[in-house]
Amino acid sequence: MKLSKKSDYALRAMIYLAMNYQKGTLQIKEISAKERIPQKFLENILLTLRKVGILNSKMGLKGGYELARSPDLITLGEVIRALDGAIAPVNCVSKMAYKPCSEEVNCVIRSVMMDIRNAITDVLDTMTFADMCKRAKESLDKKESDVFTYAI
Repeated sequence: MKLSKKSDYALRAMIYLAMNYQKGTLQIKEISAKERIPQKFLENILLTLRKVGILNSKMGLKGGYELARSPDLITLGEVIRALDGAIAPVNCVSKMAYKPCSEEVNCVIRSVMMDIRNAITDVLDTMTFADMCKRAKESLDKKESDVFTYAI
């Protein structure tokens, strides 16, 4: 599975929104600058995520975007599927975009592709944005402790 640029940007923006959960709406301009995501591209991504109920938006001077649910209730898999569709290496093992193959019954490759799909979706469908925030904080803590260690 190769993550599209759209999903990569979406995940980065979602982590930023999750890190700022319950602090009010965030403007596209801020998210774009902090995460180094082209603003026009980000606008389309956030609009898609709003349409599928992952984000809420508010219009006006103090408007912007915020998570529609708690970060522990939104998975990476949900966001990736909203932008890229099915998560499967081949269509004959997809749960969302299944397309039969003429070799499906006797295909040994299909069983391996099914294992790959299951491994990927198991991780993406259990990893929440709360988990990602925790990882981001641990990464920052590690960098800070590394700086301290080298400063001695």
